[in-house]
Amino acid sequence: MSKQQAPLALIDLNADAPCCPPLAQSQVPAETAAVLAPAFKALGDPVRLRLMSMIASAEDGEACVCDLTPAFDLTGPTISHHLKTLREAGLVDAERRGTWVYYRARPQILRQLAALLSIEPAAAAKA
Repeated sequence: MSKQQAPLALIDLNADAPCCPPLAQSQVPAETAAVLAPAFKALGDPVRLRLMSMIASAEDGEACVCDLTPAFDLTGPTISHHLKTLREAGLVDAERRGTWVYYRARPQILRQLAALLSIEPAAAAKA
């Protein structure tokens, strides 16, 4: 069996609704956990977390690998490996333009991951 993961596919990538209730409201079903775990695992590496932050906060909504690589004391192939991991986890999309590859965050998936981690209580009466 290949170690390569299929890209993250949540319930409806075009919907703005979260994939599931926040952790603080109910338990995550096993199937949902299996789908979400690769994304969280990809973000568990400090280099990938920084890359994701750089891509998501890029001024034009996308970042060229040529702008990402100099921010790290790592080789180009190592940065490419980390970007591939983010892409395979479904967190970013990539587009080759000539020599360079441009990366864009997938906001729907990031919203779904953030909603899962939300600790806001359900609309409940507060005493």
